[in-house]
Amino acid sequence: MAVVIITGAAGLIGSEAAAFYAEAGFHVVGIDNNMRQTFFGEEGSTLWNRSNLLSTYKDRYEHYDSDIRDGEALDRIFSRYASQIALIVHTAAQPSHDWAAKDPLLDFTVNANGTLHLLEATRRYCSDAVFVFTSTNKVYGDAPNRLPLVERETRWEVEKSHPFHQGISEEMSVDQNMHSLFGASKLAADILVQEYGRYFGLRTVCFRGGVLSGSRQSGVPLHGFINYLMKCAMTGTPYTILGYKGKQVRDVIHAKDVIAAIHAVFSQPPAPGEVYNLGGGIFSNISMLEAILLTEKITGKPVEHRYSEQHRAGDHIWYVSDLRKLMRHYPHWRITYTVSMIMEEIHAENKERWSHAL
Repeated sequence: MAVVIITGAAGLIGSEAAAFYAEAGFHVVGIDNNMRQTFFGEEGSTLWNRSNLLSTYKDRYEHYDSDIRDGEALDRIFSRYASQIALIVHTAAQPSHDWAAKDPLLDFTVNANGTLHLLEATRRYCSDAVFVFTSTNKVYGDAPNRLPLVERETRWEVEKSHPFHQGISEEMSVDQNMHSLFGASKLAADILVQEYGRYFGLRTVCFRGGVLSGSRQSGVPLHGFINYLMKCAMTGTPYTILGYKGKQVRDVIHAKDVIAAIHAVFSQPPAPGEVYNLGGGIFSNISMLEAILLTEKITGKPVEHRYSEQHRAGDHIWYVSDLRKLMRHYPHWRITYTVSMIMEEIHAENKERWSHAL
């Protein structure tokens, strides 16, 4: 039986990938040591998701409580399955701007060194496998903030005369801008994934994601704003808007649409080291103010929110992904969830779990 290895297997994208490939008949090997709880406290824990995977896919899901910074542990896992490994989906990460600034060494060793250990294990034990890395739009740093932005009533937009007005393409430079330390560590990993593809011929792909969302996420103040905003509304927790008048725009993509993109490149691998921007694009994007209004409409409850003038260093004012390269290479792939659909699902699927926080 073909094996799929997934890092961060109990997280949002990892758990969706684990469920998808287990149901498709693969043997799924999950690697996740619940370090999200270390980063974000008890509410960031993914143990509930791990338990769901183990109970639902008893014979097709196997879990390792291992750290991707431990090269010897990865060697033991990869050597065990070796030639059976068809796909590696690398989603494990330290995902927060703010947290990275508190402990840059830990952030870098998880995001960059951990990725290097995985690439080396892939090169040694399963060089024909497809390696998919969930990178981030933060590799572009604050370069998007230099676009010609127009302020509207509830959002910022890019002037329609600019080539990126319908989305930022992979042609945007990653140089000469401020990334945040998180963005820098993810960029280091991104470049490593590309280089192992081009230099060693591994079948590597980077997806530079926008806001990845869905009901499986353990949203926290420092990461997963759509999920956490809905949680705040449902539990009566105050939400803090950070800068830009609350008009900052993000594109939002459902985890299932991310998995569909991953499966597309697994089924038909592109050139080694390929890079795709991946988000909701022009089909699914929203500002913070608009997200609050939509949350109130869905829940029927007011969202208690505060405003801070202090935005996060290197944060984007406007980010919408240009999906045309991915859609050109994989014409059958499409966005199937809008922001509204995503938020309605988060509300419906978490009523019981979050009711305990009331």
